[in-house]
Amino acid sequence: MELLTDPHAWLAFLTLSALEIVLGIDNVVFISILVSRMDEKRGRAVRQFGLLLALVMRILMLFGLTWLMSLRDPVATILGNSFSWHDVILIAGGLFLIAKATHEIHREIDPTEEEAHEAAAAAQKAFGLVVAQVVAIDLIFSIDSIITAIGMVQDIRIMIAAVLVSIAAMYFASGSVAAFIAKHPTTKMLALAFLVLIGVALLADGFEFHIPRGYIYFAMAFATAVETVNILARRKSRAVKSPAKKAG
Repeated sequence: MELLTDPHAWLAFLTLSALEIVLGIDNVVFISILVSRMDEKRGRAVRQFGLLLALVMRILMLFGLTWLMSLRDPVATILGNSFSWHDVILIAGGLFLIAKATHEIHREIDPTEEEAHEAAAAAQKAFGLVVAQVVAIDLIFSIDSIITAIGMVQDIRIMIAAVLVSIAAMYFASGSVAAFIAKHPTTKMLALAFLVLIGVALLADGFEFHIPRGYIYFAMAFATAVETVNILARRKSRAVKSPAKKAG
């Protein structure tokens, strides 16, 4: 009860929740791409299972504070540059995102009927694989956000509550984004470009070259705004042409 009536606790909770939601944008884009080839029912199941497991992992990471902070201890030195497990995870995650996005972009640009059929069938069958990818990429994205949470708030209960809110927001946002991508196929290429951008940022972080996330989010927001204008323009163009065809 003391926590519920403490205005400082509520301020910390709201601030941390907002931060966790913003930091989860990367995850939302990735999940939306993963479920884009699945039907609505299986896509919803992937989001539910994947994010539930991700939630459990994040809470365990909060309780495993000592282990989490030890990931920043140097484990190897290459050409005078020291690398920690934290750096290795970020580099591996960045390479995975770049490879995944590049493969999907190639598939979108130069598809064959057989490949498209095989890809759709594989997406429907590989439920466990897709869930595993959701959990793995959430682990990569959540390391910095959890460390940020630990730096901002000292009460583990507030941290867990903020994580719950962020996971719930990711679940509902990923569904909406996935549905939007399915309805407007051209936006999938934009989302894949975002994944490449995020992968490069993770790769840079792994080599101790930090790219401010504000720049990345601004670029994503600007590109999304441009694509939204294009969608509205195409919709208006179709609306104008439709009456003309009927009159003809």
